[in-house]
Amino acid sequence: MTESAAVPRHQIRAATTADTVTVYQAYSPQIGHPAARDGHFPAHWKRDRMTWIKPSFLWMMYRCGWALKEGQEVVLAVEITRDGFEWALRNACLSHYDASLHTDHDTWRRTLRESPTRVQWDPERDLRLRPLQHRSLQLGLSGEASHRYADEWLVSLRDVTPLVRRIHELVRSNQLEAAERLLPQEAPYPGGEELVGHLVGRGMAAGA
Repeated sequence: MTESAAVPRHQIRAATTADTVTVYQAYSPQIGHPAARDGHFPAHWKRDRMTWIKPSFLWMMYRCGWALKEGQEVVLAVEITRDGFEWALRNACLSHYDASLHTDHDTWRRTLRESPTRVQWDPERDLRLRPLQHRSLQLGLSGEASHRYADEWLVSLRDVTPLVRRIHELVRSNQLEAAERLLPQEAPYPGGEELVGHLVGRGMAAGA
């Protein structure tokens, strides 16, 4: 996989339908298996804790180590409504202080504390999980957002761990073209500046 110079530094890329967007999470089997089986998170999934969702499949692979890290052995593809995803973005605060976005540290801290969602932009990864120049969105949901995610936005849950293992095996055997063909098709998410303009620093707008 090669990186195109035309890819904006900050841009949401995701697998979508007309009404939904797919994000990824990795869980222990105690949570992941019943969630995939029943189509919703189990009762012991904690709605009052922050949960992080990632539209990038490869960033999820970096985070969970191809589903080999303890407590992250089950990778879920979580399909949620686009309305919910966009609500989360519009109500998010950047997870770190940026002088071009925030009046001062105190204002940023207060906004972060009061926001139901927060955003981090981390280097996107290639198939070998090496960092790329452009960034990948991580969206942290807490409080109202976490409840909405589980109870209102959720459309479907799929266990994609077998796909993860298949792609990983191809990467390990240096069959990168075959591995890339199996990757979920992630395209730029529409909305650009209107959705994430308040979440990127000076000169780093979604389409810049």
